[in-house]
Amino acid sequence: MLLGARAVPILDSSGEEELVNDPLRNSLARSPLLPDCESLAWLLHSKAAKLKDEMCEKFTVCDNSMEMLAQNDLNLPKITEEDGCLLSGFNEEKCLSGISSGLFTFQTYLEYVQETLITEKQKVESICYGTKHLANTVRQMVKNPGAVIMPDPATQNTLFAKLKSNKKWIEKITTHLILRDFTSFMEKTVRAVRYLKNTRSLSV
Repeated sequence: MLLGARAVPILDSSGEEELVNDPLRNSLARSPLLPDCESLAWLLHSKAAKLKDEMCEKFTVCDNSMEMLAQNDLNLPKITEEDGCLLSGFNEEKCLSGISSGLFTFQTYLEYVQETLITEKQKVESICYGTKHLANTVRQMVKNPGAVIMPDPATQNTLFAKLKSNKKWIEKITTHLILRDFTSFMEKTVRAVRYLKNTRSLSV
């Protein structure tokens, strides 16, 4: 399926972005990214889910804990019907923009998890790196990259300071909530990217 003419940022050999307006080239440049996005999204989902389950075993902080309901005021990114990612009313541009924006927003929360789970620092570091890479990759597939919301440094610093101000006993609960919602976000991301990939392959 060939998409309309649009300018997509492509990194040249120097690392700088250049705008390419050839619609055929743009479409072909984006399509190969979909399988990679799906694989990475599923890998991130699996890693976060495993870490969340390990926390449940080690610290008895689980999804069905009463504390989960009491402390869930983090305003974590979510994929909802309004984001255009559901099969009914699927909106490619809106969905991809929402996914990329959400992944960028999750960065600060994941950095907090990395500092909190000292013994699992390497695992969380891998999730952080993968999330940032996926956010940038999905952003490259958006017609208008400017539609992707990039958290400004001041907002990120304020959020991180707020998270760090939590009392020690709340840290594990907050961490579990972040991993739980991140896992859910990645599960819906996998579905959306897979749907888009299958739709394009059928249209070729």
